[in-house]
Amino acid sequence: MSGTFDERPLREDLVSQAALEAYGAVRHEGWLADRALDHVLRTKRHLYSNERRAVAERVYALLRRQRTVDALLDRAGARLDQRPTTEQDLLRLSASRLLHGESPDRVARTAGLRPDESRVLESLAGAAAGLRALPRAERFALDASLPDFLAARFLRQFGDRAEAEAAAMNERAPLTARVNLLRTTRAALLERLRAEDVDARPTPLSPLGLFLETRQNAFALPSFREGLFELQDEGSQLLGMLVDAPPTRVVDACAGAGGKTLQLAAQMRNRGELFALDIDARRLEELKRRARRAGVHNVRIRPIPASGPEVAPLLADLVGSADRVLVDAPCSGTGTFRRKPDARYRLTEAMLAQHVERQRQLLEQFAPLVRPGGRLVYGTCSVLEEENESVVAKFLERHSTFRTLPPADRLGPELGEKVSTGDFLRLSPGRHGTDGFFGAILLRAR
Repeated sequence: MSGTFDERPLREDLVSQAALEAYGAVRHEGWLADRALDHVLRTKRHLYSNERRAVAERVYALLRRQRTVDALLDRAGARLDQRPTTEQDLLRLSASRLLHGESPDRVARTAGLRPDESRVLESLAGAAAGLRALPRAERFALDASLPDFLAARFLRQFGDRAEAEAAAMNERAPLTARVNLLRTTRAALLERLRAEDVDARPTPLSPLGLFLETRQNAFALPSFREGLFELQDEGSQLLGMLVDAPPTRVVDACAGAGGKTLQLAAQMRNRGELFALDIDARRLEELKRRARRAGVHNVRIRPIPASGPEVAPLLADLVGSADRVLVDAPCSGTGTFRRKPDARYRLTEAMLAQHVERQRQLLEQFAPLVRPGGRLVYGTCSVLEEENESVVAKFLERHSTFRTLPPADRLGPELGEKVSTGDFLRLSPGRHGTDGFFGAILLRAR
């Protein structure tokens, strides 16, 4: 529902109930946050659109600061382990609302808290002062709401900027569109969106992007259904721009559902051959649907197994023939925590080590596809050096025929300087307002 219902006051009892159900599914049953919210909101057809947004915002806000909230409640004497699960989660949601600027009186009243629960909320200010007095490493992990092993890496990675980066990571991400240049231009899309009552503004770094500032379902817009744009973070767009795909033979080695594949097809002006490879056939089926909507017809979709002797024959015709190979590798996703805040609590050190090993294997597997004089582009949506610079360094140790090119080689000196660290694309929420991304251009000698 929309329209006049948006102006009605929230029915707080219904919002709280739906938020409790969705958050409980994530925390106690292991659901992914987006799926839990989708499931719960599908069953709550009586909620107005502003109430549905409030449910989603409260659940995501708590997930971003879940560790902070638990630490504050513990110091405020909440004794969560002695309370029923629903009471625990109601206190968590209430404490999160305080963290995000609401007053204790309003939260207590609208959440229907008992007097003893209201007193816990009133103690949170003192609890926060106690957290601020902790040593930096301990304080940072709690305040950033990161597992200890990730907090230590963020401190090493960002140094004096760690707090600012964590704060940006815990903000809501913008809704960002990438214009489909096969069908329109950024200026024309901007006008079209305004005609559809959507406020939008150009992204400051990517020349392909628009921030959609009117909060509505972008997938329902006629302009989306006509294939004029895709939803894609500005950082992801910049990684795609590093590829600078010519209209010849290009390989997207970890294509997934094809966000960057479609961007590369537009770079190629729908000419040449663009091979989209992935181990997940279902996601490649989604790519087929997206390609039809976008008017893309130079994509050759090819499912491949994750490993084993059957991989090589499926790649044999591509060996030494690709002008560009993009390896947008599966990773920890630490750069996307503002969009997937619950992912940080699922990640372990063992999983991180597995990601690094898989990233090294993928570079070894797909590097032979690059022709002499061609380019291998390695990217992740991670901010961690061990998944990024370290993986590239190991690869270069083993492959002396490859060398790095700076991002400015493809992005131009002005943009390249803004988004580069050394020879690599390095983007972060705090510094660039994008998701965290890494990209390396590796040129193969002729």
